[in-house]
This record gives sequence, C-alpha cells and structure tokens, in this order.
Amino acid sequence: MLAIPGLFTVLALVLILPFLVRKVEEELEIFLFIMGVLAVTITSQWSMHLAAEALIEPIKITAAVLVAGLLFRWLQLRIARSVNRVMKTVGVKLFVFGVVVGLGLLSSIITAIVAALVLVEIVGHLKLDKKNEIRLVIITCFSIGMGAALTPIGEPLSTIAIAKLKGPPHNAGFWYLLNSLWLYIIPGIIALGLLAAALIKKHGEHEGLKEDREETFADIFMRTGKVYLFVMALVLLGTGFKPLIDEYVSKIPFYALYWINMISAVLDNATLVAAEVGPHMSDMQVKSAILGLIIAGGMLIPGNIPNIISAGKLKISSKEWAKFGMPLGLVLMTVYFVIIIFLH
Repeated sequence: MLAIPGLFTVLALVLILPFLVRKVEEELEIFLFIMGVLAVTITSQWSMHLAAEALIEPIKITAAVLVAGLLFRWLQLRIARSVNRVMKTVGVKLFVFGVVVGLGLLSSIITAIVAALVLVEIVGHLKLDKKNEIRLVIITCFSIGMGAALTPIGEPLSTIAIAKLKGPPHNAGFWYLLNSLWLYIIPGIIALGLLAAALIKKHGEHEGLKEDREETFADIFMRTGKVYLFVMALVLLGTGFKPLIDEYVSKIPFYALYWINMISAVLDNATLVAAEVGPHMSDMQVKSAILGLIIAGGMLIPGNIPNIISAGKLKISSKEWAKFGMPLGLVLMTVYFVIIIFLH
C-alpha cells in the first residue's frame, strides 16, 4: 500500500523541515495545513464530513484565543504593574515557581489556551534575558499540558478520553482522569516549578521576549487566524495519519506505546487518544498512554496549542524550543516510565 510510505514521508517532513527551512518555521501553521491536506489526499479520506469537521472544530478554540487576546490587551498595563510588583515582593524564584505551578493547575479549569495566553502576558513583562524566558515558557507549557489533562474541560485530549471510557468497565465520569492521574501529574507540576525556580535567574533588566511594539487589533486577529489554521491542520493530520495509527500504533503493548506516543510532539494528541484509548485497556494502559502523550506534547512547538500560542506570540523559533524542550521532555519521559513500570 503506497499510502503508508507516503505518510512516513509526510511525518519526516513535519519533523525535519521546520528546523532546516526558515520560511517553514516562520509560517508553521500554513506548512502544517499543507501537510495535513497532503496526508488526507494520500490516504483518499476526503469527505464532506471531514471538511465540516476541519472547519467547525477550531471555532471554540479560536474564539477563546480572540476573547482572551482582546481582554489581555485591555488589561495589559495592569498586568505589567502586577507582575513587576509581585516579583519584587516575593523574588524571582518564588515568582516563577508560582507561575509554573499556578498555571499548570489552573489550566484544567480555565483551559490550556487561556493559561497559555496568561503566560504570554506575564513573560512579556518579566524583563529577564531571552534564554531564561525561553526556559520559563517551555517549562510552563509542559506544566500546562499536564495539568489540562486532569478534567475534560482542560483540553480536547481529556474530553475525548472521557468520552471513550464512559462505559463499562471504566465508567469514566468528569473526575475520572483527576482520580487516575493526580498522583502522577500534580507532583510533576510541582517538580517543574522547582526546576524553574532552580534554573531561572535574573541578571539586570532585559527586553527578553517582549514584542518590540504594542500589539494592535490586527495582530490579535492575525494570531487568532493562525490558531484556527493550526487546529484545522491538526484535524487533517490526525485523519490523514489514522491508517498509520491503526496499522502500527494501536496494536503496540502499553510500555512500548508510551514511547511511541512521542509522536505527539508533532501530531494532535487528541487524535492519538481517539485511536488508542478504549474500554479494552486496563487502567494502567490508559494512564501510560495519556502520560506519554501529554509529556511528549511539550517537546516541540507543534505538540500542543499552548506551545504554538506562546512560541508564535513571543517569537521563539523551532530550534530554540527543541534545544531545551527535547532534553527536558526525554528526562520527564524516562522518569515517568520508571514510575509506571514500578507501579505496574
């Protein structure tokens, strides 16, 4: 079947080109959309249902991005004053610990998107050097991605997981993922906060990642449009790669599936959950699959919505993200794998 080699080729392009071609990196949303169209075309999966899904699915997310963007523009001066005042009062280390842990835990309530937009506004007023701000953004996006999985309102991954497991034998309700994963995720979020407190340092005042001009309404609408296109691209990529997932990923034992789920660094983890998770899985299999997805999602910019919002707004390149995000993700994946095996 020629579709499978074609999908592996598309996957390789998604993984490699953003690091090698500057124009691809600058227009990542358009590139991913093109790759999504190509993946669906290769597998002959075009339909009116898919077209409707690709057009409708991004609406809620982009609406939240638009409203939050307009709100934060109005509150920008107040946020700037609050950030500087609080940081001077408690110090940098305690402040960044609070940002990482607070946004990680709140993301399950306010959604990962809104948490990411709050992060962007905070970082824009920190006046740390670029290296430290990039590290803070990446660590916090890992934290947001993990925390948002605790409730079905946090992100699509958790919504789909609950829907797939609502019947016997799991009988998953609203608090299923919180009850199943809190012992893994909450200590992980606290550990990420401690890591940020240890790594992030302030050496004088710098412009950091703050944009060099005040954001206009045109900027807000442009970012909203890019998020819409990005989510549409994820829908198409998820559908296009479904034959690959069905053929290989969904048949893998849970301990191997945990590592295979590193592909969520470039693919929509909600789609992977839809393909992998089901009533036939044990609680440990569900835990390991979801943990692998949400941790790997922080490793590269396309891994989740918070990454792409933060990187796009703060002009963080794919190379800058991967330089810190990949090693951090691999360490987290290793630590959690040891824990999963020990508790199995």
